[in-house]
Amino acid sequence: MTLAASYVAILEDDARRIPLMRRHLLDLLPQYPIHIFDHAGRMITWLKDHLPEVVLISLDHDLPVSGATGADFGCGRDVADCLADLSPVCPVIVHSSNMLAAAGMVRVLKDANWPVWQTHPFGDLDWIAQAWRPQVAELIERGWVSQSPRTGH
Repeated sequence: MTLAASYVAILEDDARRIPLMRRHLLDLLPQYPIHIFDHAGRMITWLKDHLPEVVLISLDHDLPVSGATGADFGCGRDVADCLADLSPVCPVIVHSSNMLAAAGMVRVLKDANWPVWQTHPFGDLDWIAQAWRPQVAELIERGWVSQSPRTGH
């Protein structure tokens, strides 16, 4: 039996949030590579290849539309809808300040039997240390996120 690669996957486009989230994950789950996406379609493509190895997913909702190119980066609901069509493998944290959209993401994931939690951003970046990190820590403590990489054959 060999150790399979295991990952944390995050959908987040705010360049100020990313280093803070990464720092907290490196403290709580240093054994897992962190994959951060700012484009829903790219995350979906990656998840289709790596979902069995993912131990935690965190999803924002609102992503940019590039004014220069008109490129649409999609939204967290796109990822949630994709996950809803797949078998649950890990917990999901929805961390969007768009409360209506976040509630829809949570609902579609719950309806598909994904273990899902919601964290509400507040205080600019304060919520990452005061709400999101404690949520990740609780998921680890309760055994929802394994501290050991998954094994494969």
